[in-house]
Amino acid sequence: MNITPFLSKRFFFRFLTNLCLFLVCINCSNNNNYDRNCNFLLNVGIQVSLNLNLAQYNPLAFPNNPVYVPNEGNGGLFVNNTGVGYVAFDAADPNEPFGACSILIIDGLEAYSSCDETRRYSLFTGQPLQNPELRCSLKPYFIERIGNELFISN
Repeated sequence: MNITPFLSKRFFFRFLTNLCLFLVCINCSNNNNYDRNCNFLLNVGIQVSLNLNLAQYNPLAFPNNPVYVPNEGNGGLFVNNTGVGYVAFDAADPNEPFGACSILIIDGLEAYSSCDETRRYSLFTGQPLQNPELRCSLKPYFIERIGNELFISN
């Protein structure tokens, strides 16, 4: 019995396997897209239900009337009816360390910092507006409507 072909096939497959692993390891790079500025908000667990029949949440029955819900998340919540669904964002500025300037204020369909009005965010998408220095968007939360109740969680 000649085992030379068996050894060469075995050697070839082992070589091929090691070569593939080597190439995969070389192509895996360290992801340097990490932005330490996006770490200002805590990952606070929330579970909130809003009854749309209550007067303070009545504006949510109509599109583009954002509402502030205090004492939830990092700095409260912004909830908005977009016309095609609801969105909820943390009301704390994700580009600012938590403090007096980190709680945002509603201005129409935007939110801005009381200390720096160039820090503006869309309450429709959560994206920063007109300021390329702002790298982080508002922290979104999961929202679901069942009947006249909105359930917000993360």
